Amino acid sequence: MLYAMASPTGPGTRRSPSRRTRPKGAYGGIDLGGSKIQAIVADEASKVLGKARQPTPQDGGPQAIAAAMVATMTAAAGDACVESGALRGVGVCSPGSVDSASGTVARAGNLSDWIEPFPLAAVLSEAFGTKVRVANDVQAATAAEFELGAGKPYRSLLGVFWGTGIGGGLVFDGKPWRGRGAAGEIGHMVIRRAGARCPCGRRGCLEAYAGRAAMEVAARKAEHRGEKTKLFSLMKKHDRPRLTSSIWERALHAGDPVATRLIDRAIEALGVGIASAINLVDVEAVILGGGLGVRFGEAGARRVEAAMHPHLFVDDRPPNFHVAGLGDLSGALGASLSVRESVTKRHPPARRRRPRAAD
Repeated sequence: MLYAMASPTGPGTRRSPSRRTRPKGAYGGIDLGGSKIQAIVADEASKVLGKARQPTPQDGGPQAIAAAMVATMTAAAGDACVESGALRGVGVCSPGSVDSASGTVARAGNLSDWIEPFPLAAVLSEAFGTKVRVANDVQAATAAEFELGAGKPYRSLLGVFWGTGIGGGLVFDGKPWRGRGAAGEIGHMVIRRAGARCPCGRRGCLEAYAGRAAMEVAARKAEHRGEKTKLFSLMKKHDRPRLTSSIWERALHAGDPVATRLIDRAIEALGVGIASAINLVDVEAVILGGGLGVRFGEAGARRVEAAMHPHLFVDDRPPNFHVAGLGDLSGALGASLSVRESVTKRHPPARRRRPRAAD
């Protein structure tokens, strides 16, 4: 069973500095998810100086979500004792179709009414008074795990982030692989032809079986059919707008049959999808993150790894399998790394002039 609570904060985190500290060269990072917004302030060495978190608004569309992102980032900056306008930049990692060049996000299916392109970078930049860069959420989180977390020992890896949806990121030969912009969409690999309806509108995707949003739909259908479940009473008791990772964990602890069946199904689906990806790209390691991946920790990772193994073509040389080393801060740290890289490229440090030889 998946009863192991995991709450890592990542090797770069520490307590907020004293109120007399004024960090220099600090960057903001915002991880926008279907159920929560996580914001951090990190220094040049990716040490977390301040952080804040709040639920993602479930209605109001992009404007309401952007306002909540501003409030969360402002709280994180306050925790770090720095004004948001003093940050060298703020990175944002977002689901959906992300255009980093224009700073827009579109078709974020797990967010409220977010279909048309929304100028997220421009809106946040005006609010913060600093540069904002938007990146794909899972690509940013995978990059952070590669640079700072469980992926550090490897030159190639697959990041799989199990949360509201299922996202993936790839690193080949030490470099992120984005293809034409949409590489790594493991959640939309078809694992069953003409299978369950996915939130993306297609059928048989991995996300249709393992994404938290799809699992909630399946749980509601089970309850409507008369199956007994504690999932929704637990959701109300703990004042959650959705079946969050913690609600699934509590239901499993209570031996809830619907939660157990749907999590078992999700793990089997993850095993099939990850093995299929490994058979294609043959990377050295798999990093499992996201709200559910981190919540279930090592116990969950070992079950997903076991479900993967029978479907590997080269089963005597499986990839190494790890839980995300940065915990639920992978995305926010990846976002801060993204904007830091952008600012550094734009304004590289001045080179020292060599002294002229004496005449």
